[in-house]
Amino acid sequence: MITRPLPIELEFLTKSYNSFLDIHDEVVQTSFWDKDSYYRLSKIRDAILIYSEILDYEPIGWFLEALKKLRPPMEAELSKECLLFIRNIFVHFPFFKSWNEIVLTKEIINWSKPELSIDRFLRRFAGHKEVKYRMWGYKNKSMTYISINFPTSYDQNSEIRLSKFMPEKEGTLFVMSLMHQVLMSQVESMKDHSEEGQNDIL
Repeated sequence: MITRPLPIELEFLTKSYNSFLDIHDEVVQTSFWDKDSYYRLSKIRDAILIYSEILDYEPIGWFLEALKKLRPPMEAELSKECLLFIRNIFVHFPFFKSWNEIVLTKEIINWSKPELSIDRFLRRFAGHKEVKYRMWGYKNKSMTYISINFPTSYDQNSEIRLSKFMPEKEGTLFVMSLMHQVLMSQVESMKDHSEEGQNDIL
């Protein structure tokens, strides 16, 4: 039986988790929302890019499959497909400077060719009923409520607004919470090196 993670996986995961957790710890602070909109977008983009790479670690896939059976409806899909949807918007349309600026159409999404990742997500989930969540913030001891509003339609006349899909502040806290939950499923213990500002996965 193979013991996971393998040495090279451990090296990659340690670096990735350290970077993700640094961003997570900053984003959940109230002071994060005093930063300018481009800085905030850059941070959540970096967190999602790191997370999307970690998804290739096979045990993460096992955890997401278990979510489909053990957690509320759509949590597994939001933890993977939804986050990859946002990730792909950031990667393929990097010219936006804030969350609220991100507005796409079917034509721009398919400017090179149709049926790529963003197009497939919208074809699958357009018209899906609203999904509501609540999250307990252990740092600030407060509850955050969010509604994920899938586009009602996806056609040539549709505008896909990220801020309508989920508002920036609630959406950022929501996706950070989802990603943190998935990533922590693989952590048995953590040693906090406060002097270095790093966390080691043991």
